[in-house]
Amino acid sequence: MEINGKVAIVTGGASGLGWATSELLHGMGAKVAIFDMNDTLGQERADTLGDGAAYFNVNVADEESVAAGIAGVQGSFDTFHIICNYAGIGAPGRTVGRDGPMPLDWFKRVIDVNLIGTFNVIRLTAAVMRENEPVTTDGCRGCIINTASVAAFEGQIGQASYSASKGGVVGMTLPIARDLASMGVRVNTIAPGLINTPMLQGLPDPAKESLANTVLFPRRLGEPEEIARVAQMLIENDYMNGETIRMDGGIRMQPK
Repeated sequence: MEINGKVAIVTGGASGLGWATSELLHGMGAKVAIFDMNDTLGQERADTLGDGAAYFNVNVADEESVAAGIAGVQGSFDTFHIICNYAGIGAPGRTVGRDGPMPLDWFKRVIDVNLIGTFNVIRLTAAVMRENEPVTTDGCRGCIINTASVAAFEGQIGQASYSASKGGVVGMTLPIARDLASMGVRVNTIAPGLINTPMLQGLPDPAKESLANTVLFPRRLGEPEEIARVAQMLIENDYMNGETIRMDGGIRMQPK
């Protein structure tokens, strides 16, 4: 699928991986709808991109919120062809800690945003994209990119909820690709490793250096722009479907 002239929805699009992808796609000629919950930053990002960009306050875990965001995109850009699901949270905590069992609400909240929220966006946007006219000779009408994590495969101590949510994203990628194949909608997932996003930028330099030294090669943190370029490849390569791609410098996470 050619990116120029298409419309992309990027959840979590105001920061980190989402913002890097929003910038890249817009720079390649796509119109970009940023879904986020940070109104100040979200509007600032849309203003930075300029023409062909819009911000919508969307809670991915809320059905009505996502539906309203989709309606807003349709009102602004008519339809959309690319969905990049980056919105997510983490709530580290041991299954049983010093204060007792992990509060169940913590676990549910992470699952609700990372897993159910991703599925919520997929199901509602796919229902719209199936009505698109094909945009490739293969009959492609849309492309969906999800975000998992290497924690889906090697979750560390304290990552039970996060690993479960990201493992769920990996696990549903192929079945959803199969579900949507007859509609001409492709589905893939990126599983990033240690990326220099706001979550890691707040760590002290020695801690970041220690993390970087666990990467096989190159021994550094990944950059959001590198994840964005993987998203670009998944959009442009029409034979990529039903796949999860690790983007992690060869890291295999240790227990802690």
